[in-house]
Amino acid sequence: MSALARTAIGLTAGAVFVAAPLLLPAFHVTLLNYIGLSALVALGLVVMTGVAGIVSFGQQAFVGIAAYTTAVLTTTHGLSPWVGLPASLLAVTAAALLIGAVTLRLSGHYLTIATIAWGLAIYHLFAYLPGLGEHSGIDNLPPVAVAGWAAETGVRMAWLIWGVLAAAMLAARNLLDSRRGRAIRALRFRGVMASSFGVDVPALRLQVFVLAALLGGLSGWLHAHFLRFVSPHAFGVNAGIDYLFMAVIGGAAQVWGAVVGAAILTMLKEWLKDWLPAVLGATGNYEIIVFGLLMVLLLHRTRDGLTPAITRWLPARRLPVPPPAEPLPPRGRPAAGSPLLDVQGLAKRFGGLVAVDQVSFELRSGEILGLIGPNGAGKSTVFNLVSGTLDATAGEVRLQGRRIDGLQPHRIARLGLARSFQHVKLVSAMTVLDNVAIGTYLRGRGGSLRAMLRADRAEERRLLAEAARQVERVGLARQLHEAAGSLPLGQQRIVEIARALAADPVLLLLDEPAAGLRLAEKRALAALLRQLRHEGLSILLVEHDMDFVMGLVDRVVVMESGRKLCEGTPQQVQRDPAVIEAYLGGVE
Repeated sequence: MSALARTAIGLTAGAVFVAAPLLLPAFHVTLLNYIGLSALVALGLVVMTGVAGIVSFGQQAFVGIAAYTTAVLTTTHGLSPWVGLPASLLAVTAAALLIGAVTLRLSGHYLTIATIAWGLAIYHLFAYLPGLGEHSGIDNLPPVAVAGWAAETGVRMAWLIWGVLAAAMLAARNLLDSRRGRAIRALRFRGVMASSFGVDVPALRLQVFVLAALLGGLSGWLHAHFLRFVSPHAFGVNAGIDYLFMAVIGGAAQVWGAVVGAAILTMLKEWLKDWLPAVLGATGNYEIIVFGLLMVLLLHRTRDGLTPAITRWLPARRLPVPPPAEPLPPRGRPAAGSPLLDVQGLAKRFGGLVAVDQVSFELRSGEILGLIGPNGAGKSTVFNLVSGTLDATAGEVRLQGRRIDGLQPHRIARLGLARSFQHVKLVSAMTVLDNVAIGTYLRGRGGSLRAMLRADRAEERRLLAEAARQVERVGLARQLHEAAGSLPLGQQRIVEIARALAADPVLLLLDEPAAGLRLAEKRALAALLRQLRHEGLSILLVEHDMDFVMGLVDRVVVMESGRKLCEGTPQQVQRDPAVIEAYLGGVE
């Protein structure tokens, strides 16, 4: 789609946004306002649940905290709604930080149950805390006014609500299309991988949680001054379920899904309330039954929501190759032959199982060291211990003289260590380019606010250009904009190597990089690794293909049953009787 076409669509949408409240009947304007308020909360759930994978049934609590904060300040203390806005968001932020610090330590169904629990607790706080009107609520809130223009009518409130929603959607889209957004997308299934490339996963999860709460807080502030009345009934657990349903119906990973889901659920519930009593000849909450059946049908047919299903019918957008940009500054590398990685007495026990037992070796700058052994020898466990994915039971690991055992993976990554994984860890729905760009995370500085305001574009061009250069370097330029999950396993492993190279490491850990590659691809990979060694990059390599390893590495460490069996050049190791015994069962 050309820039002119996008501009035309934007101008048309703006005209519809301004004119629609003037042309619609009053009831439909009210319905439009409710849709906008709900879409704001659902947008937070799109980012938090659909993208980052943090499920919450308690977002209505943050809506209520903001609504009650501005209600008390404007009625009891006579302050302006514009004073109530920052106060409401500050109260929501404080509550989200406190709740998130505790709740996000949980995972799976424990996390879901916890969100229901604090949602119920805050609801009852609204209903019984003195000074909040108890079940009767607080009324006579003032309207939002700017320079004498007061949003006292449904039409004016529609402009305000949908203007805020449009700005929030633009900010969310900008965030997800950024360095920080790629890290957020990796949180759902690839937190270990993200941490290995410098992402502070717990801090980022908490940031996403607070962001979703703030969007709920914005909705709560607007809700209070739209209805001019707040009561606890609007912030019960059923509202939290509705908000989550909206995100799921529309498409939990799509920004536009928040609006689509909110519109469908809000209108459908209203229509069913009118139609079902007339059809059945009796009154009751029958719409809940019908809505439940429709939800089950929807989830069977379009699990990703309606927005992805609709976009599949639209022409695919042609994504350009990132334009050339100023190169990122390279990391300084130690002198060739100097000590780089020193592993001494490394051990790891899982209960009574000794996975790694007193393993020691050294890797010098500019060499390729192979770590080999039969299946179950403990090679990948050593990798995880060196990279910080696992905590060592005993021993020391030093990188350029600095002790790194006990450090979190994101802190080790900052020191210049990058890795691939035995079981491929890519974000399947993201393109090859975006997956590789995760490797550049530590080479950028743009935060979430800069991304939302799109003030990070110059840096983003440099990061994407670097990622594209590494994709081309490993021979996958034609697959640049393909979904990583659609590639064969061998090519997915190559994407992992490109991602690691994009981090500009001093030490590269490769866990079975040749698995799944054809002969020609293995030769190309070996040529690439030799070139990297020539450039001064040090490599620790785990691999089962002995022809590949022995023709590539400078030295080999052989493991068996968690212990180091021997160490030496490929020629020395191949003649070692203990190695022959381990691999072939001995010779006559």
